[in-house]
Amino acid sequence: MFGWFVEPLTSGDYPQSMRSLVGSRLPKFTKEQSKLLIGSFDFLGLNYYDGYYASDAPQNNSVYASYTTDAGVNLSSERNGLPIGSKGASKWVNVYPQGIQDLLLYTKKKYHNPVIYITENGVDEFNDPKLSLNEALNDTHRIDYYNRHLHYVQSSIDNGVKVKGFFPWTLLDNFEWSSGYSVRFGITYVDYNDRLKRHLKLSAHWLKSFLKPY
Repeated sequence: MFGWFVEPLTSGDYPQSMRSLVGSRLPKFTKEQSKLLIGSFDFLGLNYYDGYYASDAPQNNSVYASYTTDAGVNLSSERNGLPIGSKGASKWVNVYPQGIQDLLLYTKKKYHNPVIYITENGVDEFNDPKLSLNEALNDTHRIDYYNRHLHYVQSSIDNGVKVKGFFPWTLLDNFEWSSGYSVRFGITYVDYNDRLKRHLKLSAHWLKSFLKPY
């Protein structure tokens, strides 16, 4: 479904797959609108966290057809009983670092090698109130996550992808949608019980060291 968002900006129209699946529910662009769309961006901002296996799903032609069913795809974190990668604290996070390279190389080839910023990339852990501060700051799993993803970003750059920036998600622990404060995505620990004091996690120190040569 990535192309459903990007192709109008590069070709001026929705991809054929989208038009055939969505049918009459999909609006049409005028010629003037198409011309305005093509190249109407300075860069593409890509969020990447995880990977899934995809399989064909029967097309839903009922009155309940919607954006969530239009693609005709079933997603799974496992194939033949084997997970695609380790899990984050959030159920939807399936760690698959190579996927960020697959996405970048695909975008380069399919959409005329645009300038790209990785606008979100990260992994979470449970907010465990039983942990001491020192234990909570020792997020070695996040260092491993960023180390492996940045390796694949660099490999993509070496292969000609125009990645101009990378933003970890996130600087601070935050209120995370329906999970609220039960998970932590930040490289900086926020103490919710002590006037929101902030403490750098091990991953923040690692990223600082990683960036020193630059």
